Amino acid sequence: MASNSDSIFFVLSFIRRHPDRVFFSRLTYTNSLTIVLPGSTKVADADIYFLPDQLTVNRLADEFVAKHGDLLDYFNNKLENSVPDYMDVWVTTTYLTHHDKYLIELSFEQDI
Repeated sequence: MASNSDSIFFVLSFIRRHPDRVFFSRLTYTNSLTIVLPGSTKVADADIYFLPDQLTVNRLADEFVAKHGDLLDYFNNKLENSVPDYMDVWVTTTYLTHHDKYLIELSFEQDI
């Protein structure tokens, strides 16, 4: 699964280190966080994860969530009501050509 890539880890790490360079949005859904990055941001494997004007959606592998839990918790805590004991994290990505921006959305899901 593509979402196991270090590329997603590096993008999320960049966002955490440089929150002043991104825009965070908690729009309609209480369990998701949308982040917009400038198009000038260096993104590895952009041709895989940030397709121009096309959404790519992946569930992060359990191993990724376990290994990078602290990083994911940082984003979960940015939600108005963080999702306690989330089990799955979905990542949606695209490159918005008309705005020259990268978009990444994280959705936190509980086990039902």
